Amino acid sequence: MKQVNYRLENGIGRLTLNRPERHNALVPELLADLREALACCREDMPPVLIIDAAGKSFSTGGDVAGFFDTPREHRHDYAAAVVGELNRTIIDLLALPVPTIVAVHGLVTGGSLGLVLACDIAVLGPKASFAPWYTVVGYSPDGGWTALLPERIGRARALDIQLTNRTLKAEEAHQSGLGQYLAAAGEELATAWSLANQIRTRQPGSVARTLQLGRPDMSRVKPALDLEYRQFLEQIVTTEADKGMAAFLGRQA
Repeated sequence: MKQVNYRLENGIGRLTLNRPERHNALVPELLADLREALACCREDMPPVLIIDAAGKSFSTGGDVAGFFDTPREHRHDYAAAVVGELNRTIIDLLALPVPTIVAVHGLVTGGSLGLVLACDIAVLGPKASFAPWYTVVGYSPDGGWTALLPERIGRARALDIQLTNRTLKAEEAHQSGLGQYLAAAGEELATAWSLANQIRTRQPGSVARTLQLGRPDMSRVKPALDLEYRQFLEQIVTTEADKGMAAFLGRQA
């Protein structure tokens, strides 16, 4: 694994997105590393897994330049690889038999929101922010923006944010239920560790059953993610998407 670091620290799992020079943008290599790390965690079965990220941003979602630079005749396959692997990662997280805590700092845009939504507890730093960008760049929502977010913050609020491309800042995200804890600057990871150390003292069988009963219903989530996937593949090969990406990147369509 080159773009994700996974290790055990004092018996607790820690997974760090490690592509800081590109704001941990979601490319096939990072997603493959992430799924490999989750597979390792499943083997280790630590009492808790903490997820964080290196650099200034948690993750800026799909790499727009990666999509734009892929010729249109190959873009469908590239998008299928990225969004398909992202959906599989979200499912892996939701099915992981270990409580997950995500420590979020900086930007979370596009499909990377799915990594936050798929975790059991989210700790937000004061500069954490969430923005879709789909209606600006010319994409269709992915990463659980329609499959998971409405259940967390309400359908009307989720739709408003996506249609207007409004940024959800840390305090509002916390108040709306997207993040359960709001940490002081630089204390995101420490807060996550404190929560992990509390959970590790709980009865493991009870924790396991609580996860099974309390997580989103897979029979609903999987079809919803699959619909996002199909709609994304249709939209990414349109002229509208070409123009939106070019404008976003400051290039010629």
